[in-house]
Amino acid sequence: MNLLIIRSWAAMILVPMDNAQQEHLKAYGIAYWVLAHGVDVDWLLNYRGGSFAFKYFPEFEKELNIRGVSYKKISEGEYNQILQQISSETSNMDAIKLEKTPKIAVYSPKTKQPWDDAVTLVLTYAEIPYDVVYDDEVLADSLKNYDWLHLHHEDFTGQYGKFYASYANAPWYKQEVAQNEACARRNGFHKVSKLKLAVAKKIRDFVEGGGFMFAMCSATDSYDIALAAENTDICDVMFDNDPPEPGCQQKLDFKKTLAFQNFFLEMNPYVYEYSDIDMTNQRRVPQDMDYFTLFEFSAKWDPVPTMLCQNHVTTIKGFMGQTTSFKKSVIKSEVLIMGELKSSGEARYIHGNLGRGMWTFYGGHDPEDYQHLVGEEPTDLKLHPQSPGYRLILNNILFPAAKKKKQKT
Repeated sequence: MNLLIIRSWAAMILVPMDNAQQEHLKAYGIAYWVLAHGVDVDWLLNYRGGSFAFKYFPEFEKELNIRGVSYKKISEGEYNQILQQISSETSNMDAIKLEKTPKIAVYSPKTKQPWDDAVTLVLTYAEIPYDVVYDDEVLADSLKNYDWLHLHHEDFTGQYGKFYASYANAPWYKQEVAQNEACARRNGFHKVSKLKLAVAKKIRDFVEGGGFMFAMCSATDSYDIALAAENTDICDVMFDNDPPEPGCQQKLDFKKTLAFQNFFLEMNPYVYEYSDIDMTNQRRVPQDMDYFTLFEFSAKWDPVPTMLCQNHVTTIKGFMGQTTSFKKSVIKSEVLIMGELKSSGEARYIHGNLGRGMWTFYGGHDPEDYQHLVGEEPTDLKLHPQSPGYRLILNNILFPAAKKKKQKT
């Protein structure tokens, strides 16, 4: 795009992200698109729901109109007044400069469709590009080419999601087993659990080296369980052709995990659950009361969680998944809880650091499908353009674009 054009009186475009915005999800795509065209974007934390602002060019205005994103043209003087308001020591606001388009990878089987996963669904809707990688690519060190990695609803323990009791004879289940076993052999592993462990460790290396990892649903707890079980066998005979190692619970190493510790495995292969990390079967929350609350952080002192929690509401409608939420008593003390349902003792949205990188776990399968079942129709995001639950995903996607701030002393 040639941006050397005559500008009108408007110096800036403000994209509000409060209730005035009619297309919250596509607004993130606009921010990404502007960055891709070499123009910085200001993310105005806690200002009108976490608004975006960038220089005015007619091409940008045209794209906003094409995508149906609400915006306002403002003068340089008006924008300086907004920045002055944000910079006030009495305001819990800040302006963060976004400077680059994060290179995004989604760890997912190549046979999955974009609507099989909330992240790929919203990336597609917001028109944010991504690449799909899976075990072969991860083991070949392809993650070094990316800034941000999402883990599809994977089972890193090698138990195929513990779908055996319900779907052992289903064609899709048999195909998944065959494909995973073939991949394990291709990469020199005699068990799928060993393949997934090697992948989990490569992902851990990616984060330690400065990458950002985001996971939802079963990719959260199963990831940590796989790391903890590195030196023992927790899989039953129908998963890896031999029984689990006696005393495997006592052989878990919680020092290797990112988020969870002191959890107990669910060893019954016919129970659709990995451990007591997940609250799905423990919670007693009626659907009409299933809401979780986002924590408020200091924008000027804690910009990272503030970015990750930007929204036009602070109470988010709950949604279930194979892993719905996390029991607070098994979350490590250094992990930051960003969203919780306090009455039931469960965390929904958590974040942590590892080496030079960061990770975020988000419980549940689909923010706009309360109890998604196998074979159900995909969510149509055209019906949910203002979804606060999906906004949390997109906050994580834009986060790596932010210029790192100097720590306050």
